[in-house]
Order: sequence, then structure tokens, then C-alpha cells
Amino acid sequence: MAAAIKIVALSGSIRKASTNTGLIRAAIELSKSVVEGVEIENVDISNLPLVNTDLEKEGTYPAEIEAFRQKIVAADAFLFASPEYNYSLSAPLKNAIDWASRPPNVWAGKPAAIVSVGGGHGGAKSHYHLRQVGVFLDIHFINKPEFFLNAFQPPAKFNSDGDLIDEGAKNNLKAVLLSLKEFTLKLQGKN
Repeated sequence: MAAAIKIVALSGSIRKASTNTGLIRAAIELSKSVVEGVEIENVDISNLPLVNTDLEKEGTYPAEIEAFRQKIVAADAFLFASPEYNYSLSAPLKNAIDWASRPPNVWAGKPAAIVSVGGGHGGAKSHYHLRQVGVFLDIHFINKPEFFLNAFQPPAKFNSDGDLIDEGAKNNLKAVLLSLKEFTLKLQGKN
């Protein structure tokens, strides 16, 4: 049996009942029951200090940054849950991306997918900026399916704890995970 694909999931929202983090929890549940061959780890980015090169000492990083960077190194792929803040990605997510891009860039050459929740366009504009950042960092995003979820149109998509309860959205999330799995295997030369 082949080793499972290790996906590191990052939520750009650090709110307690974040619906973007709820997407990650739903992805983890899908990986345990429906999408075989992947293991998803939600990596909390709320404790990362703001990027400040004064914190780098002789080629080393603070302990919390080094631990975060090692999670990125060990990952086969990434799942970004990116809320849209002012037509872009959130500051916590950009900060985490920037820390892992410090020399050596540990994002390079790996596949990723983006999912988002919001109003209006469901966070879609954050995807475009995240993809632009990813181009510079050599992150390879899946192109389809795209996942933008408007959480404010009926029926309810999440419960009060931020857990995904909409079956249609779960099916769309499953399609994203399957695409990310297939693309990861392709980039690894296993598909």
C-alpha cells in the first residue's frame, strides 16, 4: 500500500468559529472516510510573529517559525482556506506564507488547492492574489475545480460552531481534494 499524501492545511482566518477553518475540518473528515490515500493536518498559524528579519539569527529562525517551516517541508501538498479581506488574502495567511518563503523557500515545487468562504463571491478574490504569490514561490495550484462558497445564501452552510453542514458543499470540497490528490501524484511521477 502506498504511503498517504500528506497535506498541510492552513486557514487564513484565526477566528474561533471561522467558517474557513470549518472547511479544513470538513476536509479532514472527508480524508478519513471518503477520500482515501490522503492525510490532512490543520496547522495553526495564529502564534506566528509578524515577519521580522531581526528575529533571524545566523541562519536560524525562532522556535515557532522553525516548527512551522518543518511542517511545510514535510508536506506533499497544501490546502489553503483563504478568506477574502479587502479583495485579497488575509494578513495571518500572508505572514505564514512569507515566513516559509524566507531562504530557503520551503514551498517550492509542491502542489496546492485553495478553498474559501465568504459573502458575495465566496472569497473568490483572495484566490487570485494567493495564486499570484504562489507563482513567485513556485507553488503549483490545481486549476479546477474552484471552490468559492457564499455562506450567507440559504440554505445554511455552517452551524454556529463553524462546521460545514451543507452536503453539496461537502461534495464540492471532495472534488477539490480528489483533484489535489491526483495532481500531487502526477507531480511526484506516480500517476
